[in-house]
Amino acid sequence: MPDFTQFTSSFGFVEMTFAWRLVVAMVLGACLGLERSLAGKHAGMRTYSLVSLGSATLVIVGTLASYQLSMFSGVNPLQIAGSIVIGIGFIGSGLAALRGDHPAELTTAAGIWAVAAIGMACGFGLYIIAITATVLSIIVFTFLSKLEYRLRTQWGKDN
Repeated sequence: MPDFTQFTSSFGFVEMTFAWRLVVAMVLGACLGLERSLAGKHAGMRTYSLVSLGSATLVIVGTLASYQLSMFSGVNPLQIAGSIVIGIGFIGSGLAALRGDHPAELTTAAGIWAVAAIGMACGFGLYIIAITATVLSIIVFTFLSKLEYRLRTQWGKDN
């Protein structure tokens, strides 16, 4: 049986390293969303931030969970993660259905997708990842909404 004591003793450090990746993913998603927002598109900083954050969380959870469960043959948590991603995608597409000329609820759909990733992280016991993703999602929903509005009114397409 493999010796996992070294891995488990450094696991908090590993999670903190991956938590930083979540921060970077959120910031980079916000940068892309800012451009879209300034161009007058419906999906802006918050939507792009949440999709990037959700993607990063899903990749991290799959990576760490595979390592945690590597001692069990035939266990592939990535299959479960992939199924969740597909299922949440269908829910999100239903929320983002077109109403007239404007897509509705894009940020909500991205938030549901991110929260699915947070739930997966919790399910695999990756609490630092889940807490970090949750705090970053709250920042996206609150702070970036105000920032996006200010930037759009000052430099946006409609200005």
